[in-house]
Amino acid sequence: MTRSILITGCSSGIGYDAAHGLKARGWRVFASCRKEEDCVRLRAEGLESPQLDYADSASIAAALDQVLAATGGTLDALYNNGAFALPGANEDLPRDGLRSVFEANLFGPHELTTRVIPVMRRQGHGRIVNCSSVLGLVTAPWRSAYVSSKFAMEGLTDTLRVEMRDTPIEVILLEPGPITSRIRANSIPHFEKWIDWEASPRAEQYRAKLLKRLYEERGPDRFELPASAVTEVLARALDAPRPKARYYVTFPTHAMGTLRRLLPTRALDWLLAKG
Repeated sequence: MTRSILITGCSSGIGYDAAHGLKARGWRVFASCRKEEDCVRLRAEGLESPQLDYADSASIAAALDQVLAATGGTLDALYNNGAFALPGANEDLPRDGLRSVFEANLFGPHELTTRVIPVMRRQGHGRIVNCSSVLGLVTAPWRSAYVSSKFAMEGLTDTLRVEMRDTPIEVILLEPGPITSRIRANSIPHFEKWIDWEASPRAEQYRAKLLKRLYEERGPDRFELPASAVTEVLARALDAPRPKARYYVTFPTHAMGTLRRLLPTRALDWLLAKG
């Protein structure tokens, strides 16, 4: 029988590649996007694409209802991929800005997951895959909002995995490092909305570092891989008879996972401060 999966954040990057990659592997893919115009584009490409906004509970419920109506009430896998970044110094991050990141990067995935769990319990199987990041393992300057949401995702997922040990539901973390995507470009409107950088005591640092990284055209990051690298690992996690708890993607994730275990905190801080 054809297996079904709901993937969030499919308008571009990791989610977009995962949707097409898993469809090519024979999955029935429900490739959700936050904006309806992106859903329309994906439908034209042959994908089933419900509109799903993590910040909107009604949208989450409606999207899942649409998926279950199409499958007859079953869902083999959920891939919580959707997320966004709000760059800026920690001291310049307003409460509502941080809240907006957690709504999309943590609270929404959590709500969708809790709605999917009863479905998987009833059918007697299921896999929940949450997309974290190398920035769920270590921090980096200017990324406080995104880092904290991914650290929280790690804790939420680890706890769920332990709690689900007495069920037929597998819970898995993917931890990509630098992947070709639009996350940097997509973060600019959030930065402009929430960060008053010109009033910051770090204004000169913004000019010298963050603004150049955000606005100047630049080539790939060192060790950057295409989104297909994540799809390959996702497919392995979905197919494995006994999947691993976490899957690292890219050299930096492997390196930072090791350094976090080996280095004293101050030494790791020195390394991470270099950006």
